[in-house]
Amino acid sequence: MRFLAGSLLTLLGLSSAVAAPLTAGAARVDITPPAGTPMAGYYSLRGSEGTHDPLFATAIVFEKDGVKVALVSLDLIATTFGMVRESRAIIEEKTGIPGRNVMISATHSHTGPVLSDGRPRNEAFGGKNQLALDFMKGLPAKIAEAVQAADKNRIAARVLRGIGREDGLAFNRRFHMTDGTVGWNPGKKNPKIIKPAGPTDPSVPVVLIESADGKKPIAAYVNFAMHLDTVGGMYYSADYAGALAKTLAAVKGDDFITAFTIGTAGDINHINVESAAAQKGHGEATRIGTRLSAEVLRTFDKLEPADDGALQISSKMIDLPLAAITPEEVAASKAVMEKIAAGVKPAPPFRDQVQAFKVADVSDRLGKPLAVEVQVITLGNDLAWVSLPGEIFVGLGLAIKDGSPFRQTMIAELANGSIGYVPNKVAYPQGNYEVISARCAAGSGELLVDSALAQLRERFKK
Repeated sequence: MRFLAGSLLTLLGLSSAVAAPLTAGAARVDITPPAGTPMAGYYSLRGSEGTHDPLFATAIVFEKDGVKVALVSLDLIATTFGMVRESRAIIEEKTGIPGRNVMISATHSHTGPVLSDGRPRNEAFGGKNQLALDFMKGLPAKIAEAVQAADKNRIAARVLRGIGREDGLAFNRRFHMTDGTVGWNPGKKNPKIIKPAGPTDPSVPVVLIESADGKKPIAAYVNFAMHLDTVGGMYYSADYAGALAKTLAAVKGDDFITAFTIGTAGDINHINVESAAAQKGHGEATRIGTRLSAEVLRTFDKLEPADDGALQISSKMIDLPLAAITPEEVAASKAVMEKIAAGVKPAPPFRDQVQAFKVADVSDRLGKPLAVEVQVITLGNDLAWVSLPGEIFVGLGLAIKDGSPFRQTMIAELANGSIGYVPNKVAYPQGNYEVISARCAAGSGELLVDSALAQLRERFKK
């Protein structure tokens, strides 16, 4: 009988390997640093006074036909190239998941620790503090611990997909002004605002992972393009992503895990300039997280089974040209940073600081282009995850989604390392904060789009 069954499978062109079910698991590990660790997010030195809500490394592991991938989300301001490299090495050693199969992104919470990576801005605002150094040293092992636990938790699973829409939370923060300039965060009820200088992306892609029989909810992957800078203050917080995860767990069960990733939100935030209402603090984070979770729950009701196809992974390294700087700018940058280091009061103007740290980073590269990774992970012909290495303008993300052949394409920015802001071409002559800060030259964002689309089209099975 075994022989006959095996022969029948062969005749039908099937095999036990092809028929193997997808397995999936999820886990999270608390990565909250101790109080006193310097915090990231602003151009100032501030030590944490404690924890409002914990920060996590959240991991989802998929396995299909012997291929494993891991999607990791961190409640941090960004990822660094060194952090990703070390984390992948430990993950590969502990789980056997190849490092190139691991996508590590940050939610961009502005109420987490500074990331010590030797770059001038981070060093100026607490990166050399021993608590910050200790946090960074121990972080890769904690990321690997989350992946290892998710891998261990794998069970036969099914994947459901859907795309919700939330129009009232995110706003483009660049505006055409009456004086002909493009303003950045020009203030609420500013009469000089004409109109936004760019679009938003209101889509809310959702992936729900359940046990194969549908009886046990395991995890959700949720993506939304909006800055995480609603809380402020001196206490650690996962911002609205934490409120989202808490609400979904209240519905699906305490052990339900939500991996939130930020979409292309380099020019997108939560501030509605047409309203005079204050929009800061934990109440605002709760409002946003609750409202976003409501759309996720509505989307749960209309999910469709994802194509049970192959897991595929692709990764390309791209060289991005550096922003142009002059010797005069290098000299001015050094003068500004010396004032900051000396604690001169008042501190140099905000935009002078932004320019100074950008020039320092570019100068330190001695003309060497920025080598960054664009990674694509796909499941069948339905689901695609794309990593981008910075704070990417929303128009670039929309171009990838519009050009992708997959039914649902999710973009995680600040993934696998970060180079800061990546505006689109049209923004460079408009100037202002993100352009002043950008380490890469005009056209860099479009190179990322081209790489992502080429990889997506190569992975799609026609």
